[in-house]
Amino acid sequence: MAQTATTGNLENAQRIIISSARYTEEHNAPALALIEKFTLPKGAKQVTVPKVGQMSMSDLVDGQDIIDEEEIGMTTVDLTASEVGAKVILTDKLVRQSAPNVFTIIGRQLGDGMARKKDTDVIALYPNLNSGASSSIISADNAEWTTAIVHNAIAYAKEFKFGTQLYILHHPNAVAALSQAAATTADTAAGALHAWSVDLLQNFYSNLRPINGVAIFEDGNIEKISGTDSAYGVIADKSAMASLSSVDTRTERQRDASLRATEIVMTSDYGVFELDDTRGAPFRAEIGTLSTMS
Repeated sequence: MAQTATTGNLENAQRIIISSARYTEEHNAPALALIEKFTLPKGAKQVTVPKVGQMSMSDLVDGQDIIDEEEIGMTTVDLTASEVGAKVILTDKLVRQSAPNVFTIIGRQLGDGMARKKDTDVIALYPNLNSGASSSIISADNAEWTTAIVHNAIAYAKEFKFGTQLYILHHPNAVAALSQAAATTADTAAGALHAWSVDLLQNFYSNLRPINGVAIFEDGNIEKISGTDSAYGVIADKSAMASLSSVDTRTERQRDASLRATEIVMTSDYGVFELDDTRGAPFRAEIGTLSTMS
């Protein structure tokens, strides 16, 4: 009697894959975990986020009317979402003969792929923050990170009022150069990430004691600018960028009898945007491979 993959086997395989994929995705996108998050309401096509300007107070004279009128200065940003996804084909034979850890591996691969996609989408926003003009002010090509450069970047961010929840994110090689060049001391993730999610970010915290209260994170998904050994990281407030989630990771299953297999399709519907680009700036630094021989 021919053996076929039972519904139970397929359901168990799918459950393992999805569970592993979701966990891996959620815990492997540090750039995404450092920005604001919005959810698209059911039936809506976009989320409109307002932004207002500053108002000024005037000195008053007793008995005289207030003359100055302040403008709200409201602008808005429209956030929309689009789909990304991938497909995995589970043959009947694979389901019959594979141990559960095979499905865990498949789930981890899918989760890594989704996390990398969302993370690199956020990283792609960095060069255009502050209209891209700040990169030449706070950093440059061929500049390795030093304590002075990082201090100056933080001072720049505070001078131009980026916000109160500042962070820095860059490639591990840039962070390593900073650690070697400076008399920095290690700090525990739990102590330094009081303003952030320890669960999602502890693996990406640099373990360098925050400089002027600004935590430094590292992200291996940052890539070199073409033709150079440098790359854009970021110094920003959490409110500089945002993600919009319409549908979290979703799965559908379709049987293909002639293929003797089942397709598992995983999709996510989301978008990432500049929310207030005056609250962040690209932070350029060298990220070339460091010598392991000295």
